[in-house]
Amino acid sequence: MDHKAPLYTYYRQSEIENDLVGMSSNPGDRKQVRTFDQLNTLCQGDLVFSLVSGKSTIVSAKHEGYLYTQNYVKLVTCENVDSKYLAYLLNEDKFIRKQLLLGLQGSQVLKYTLKQVKDLELFHLPLMDKQKVIGELYFNQLRLEALKNRITKLETLLVLSSIEEVSNK
Repeated sequence: MDHKAPLYTYYRQSEIENDLVGMSSNPGDRKQVRTFDQLNTLCQGDLVFSLVSGKSTIVSAKHEGYLYTQNYVKLVTCENVDSKYLAYLLNEDKFIRKQLLLGLQGSQVLKYTLKQVKDLELFHLPLMDKQKVIGELYFNQLRLEALKNRITKLETLLVLSSIEEVSNK
């Protein structure tokens, strides 16, 4: 309640989706907290994995300083693994997805575990240059797809508006 305490915004699934496609959607009802406590916050470029959705992304500058909860883990790569490439593997690689799906926990709400993420096996990593190209291509493609979807939705709204206008005459 102390307005002198720093204000933190929670990093949620919508922020993961926004960071994946490099776009912003309606911020909606941001969940925030004020506290003097030491908290885990995100920095631009951090690789984040959601234990709830199983999706990973790279944190954008827009979400720098956001608070992440126990539903997310921040992954630190070693020097021979590119962060964007690892996000691609975690999201798209069939072998990685299979490893993750085998150990899902929960009867009602399925949730990945930190142990599962730690125990993931990565085989035959390409050279760093190739990883960087693949990672960039992946994120660029996701952004392109999101832009095309946005255009399609806007075109639909335009057509529906035109139809409504014509029908009201």
